[in-house]
Amino acid sequence: MRMSPQQFLDWESKSITLLAMSGAGKTTLSNKLPKDKWFHYSGDYRIGTKYLEEPILDNIKQQAMRVPFLRDLLKSDSIYICSNISVENLAPVSSFLGKIGNPAHGGLSRSEFKRRQALHHRAEINAMNDVPEFIHKAEAIYGYKHFINDAGGSVCELDDPTVLENLAMHTLIVYIKIPPALEQTIIDRAKQDPKPLYYRPEFLDDKLAEFMQLRGYADSDEINPNDFVSWVFPELFKSRVPRYEAIAEQYGYTVNADDVAKIDNEADFIRLIAEAIAQQQH
Repeated sequence: MRMSPQQFLDWESKSITLLAMSGAGKTTLSNKLPKDKWFHYSGDYRIGTKYLEEPILDNIKQQAMRVPFLRDLLKSDSIYICSNISVENLAPVSSFLGKIGNPAHGGLSRSEFKRRQALHHRAEINAMNDVPEFIHKAEAIYGYKHFINDAGGSVCELDDPTVLENLAMHTLIVYIKIPPALEQTIIDRAKQDPKPLYYRPEFLDDKLAEFMQLRGYADSDEINPNDFVSWVFPELFKSRVPRYEAIAEQYGYTVNADDVAKIDNEADFIRLIAEAIAQQQH
């Protein structure tokens, strides 16, 4: 969606999609907006509660069945298991995605890892395609004036132009660009606390082969899962930046993460986006 700064300011019911790597401040920014006026749509939350709900529960139950005490209770329907996903706690989604590597260290086989990656890919496409419906429901049912789509960090990796066209048709896309200092902080944080992530299949195949050759692994089951995630994150970061920039250039606008961090209220947020629109028009 393209518009002038004044058109944006005059837009009565604003719908905005935030794009950025995890750690750029999308969720923090969304939470600073008035909760009685802005509907906060989390792509990752929608994935976990709608499109991956059953696979996530199956994964948890599979782990529970390894414990004799829990296995007997589950088989007799004496207990039930559910996941407590929230916008602030998406651990069940991460635990389902998992990490490729040695099963003895909590890793997944290559085939199982790729199966889960494919499920996440389809789920993320579906979650983003749900945005127009939720824009309507947010206002028609719940009375929210404005809508913020807190998109997952891997939206730039979906390689599905219809998703971006759909988002651009119904929302104003804003890319939060990470400056070099923060970039290194995010990379260091990811190395210290490696988390499961989605990877494009071609990227995964190339980087996994490179990592295995560097470390002398003959089989992915030999890999320490945390070692691969830590090693590959800087490569993933580097590969995503031009994808985000291309999306912003074609469909949206760019703001700086340092400026986003200074936002205290809705007025600051609106002003920053209007300035970004004005700057991109010059």
